[in-house]
Amino acid sequence: MGAMKIHLYTLCWNDADMLPFFFRHYDRFVTRYFIFDDGSTDASLAIMHGRQNVEVREFVREDADSFALSEQAVSNHCWKESRGVADWVIITDIDEHLYHRDLLDLLSEYKARGTTVVPALGYQMISQDFPSPDEMLCATRTLGAPWQQMCKTSLFDPAAIEEINYGPGRHVATPVGNVRLPPHDELLLLHYKYLGFERTLARHRHLRSGLRPKDFANGWGHKYSWSEAQLRDDWRAFAKKAADIREHARFPEILYPFKGWWEHLRSR
Repeated sequence: MGAMKIHLYTLCWNDADMLPFFFRHYDRFVTRYFIFDDGSTDASLAIMHGRQNVEVREFVREDADSFALSEQAVSNHCWKESRGVADWVIITDIDEHLYHRDLLDLLSEYKARGTTVVPALGYQMISQDFPSPDEMLCATRTLGAPWQQMCKTSLFDPAAIEEINYGPGRHVATPVGNVRLPPHDELLLLHYKYLGFERTLARHRHLRSGLRPKDFANGWGHKYSWSEAQLRDDWRAFAKKAADIREHARFPEILYPFKGWWEHLRSR
């Protein structure tokens, strides 16, 4: 078997401050990126166009009244062009870093076993200050709290899956095809949203401006409407539960307090 090919699909909207961390993390194993840009006006486009393995595309809002439904539509179909080309695809957000101490070895092992869908246990990462641009976040910002809502099936074999059927936000999925999960969960999803309180508050307000009537009506992205006090309460709640994820990565079966929503898929 030759070198493993991994394609990553994501959405960008004024993420220039997060892109260096994103690329530094995923460059270790991703061979090609497909990034749907939603009209960025910061340095995001310059950063992405400066990389040979990045294909930038326009994010088209299929539903003009909903960001969440438009993102869902893209996430459910964009990866299909990787069939017959990539061994694995990753569908993620720029602030979501999939983590394992040796992901390539893990995926080689899964490929040999016939595993086709690799769930990730979610963590809300938290840092009082925003990192310096040259940091590898999974090595320097390792404080995080288990968060069941961030448990996702972001990584799978595009040749084995006919439809991934994500719900809004990709928080759940109903995959169709040759769906085979590993016997236990070893992959973590590190959600790097809470990096500096003031910066997070400003980011929430910016993201709120991208929501549309159906999003507000259904509560999609409701956190972006939080007051400063509400965000601070949530921040403190996660901080109280936070631990070093490097220890959790060694013993996820023991230390992760929640069951993944995908357990019913494991028994197929």
